[in-house]
Amino acid sequence: MSKTVIQTQHAPKAIGTYSQGIIFQNLVFTSGQIPINPENGKLIENDFKLEVHQVLKNLNAVFKEGGSSLQSAVKLTVFLTDISFFPEVNEVFNDYFPNDPPARSAVQVSALPMNARVEIEAVGFIQ
Repeated sequence: MSKTVIQTQHAPKAIGTYSQGIIFQNLVFTSGQIPINPENGKLIENDFKLEVHQVLKNLNAVFKEGGSSLQSAVKLTVFLTDISFFPEVNEVFNDYFPNDPPARSAVQVSALPMNARVEIEAVGFIQ
């Protein structure tokens, strides 16, 4: 069994030694995504809901390149620099996952790359 590395121009380039995602058997594992606009490489700031939307768009781009989609996500892990943003995460997630949402964990962390306020990693399946 081997793994396949996912690389797409539609999500931010890795800012370290990691892959945007990995395909293993019928699963796609994404690296954590922060709210970077892949078109200009800049971090979206000052509007938390827009930040979460961008993160989910980035995740979906990695999933699509791996033959999956955000709607096939089975597990998301959300990292927040302030857990008080949790209700806003839920509001945005309601737009993306109105029915049968994936399993999810949310944790507060002291800091994230590029001073982002949110990072999300995901696992999905390929149909």
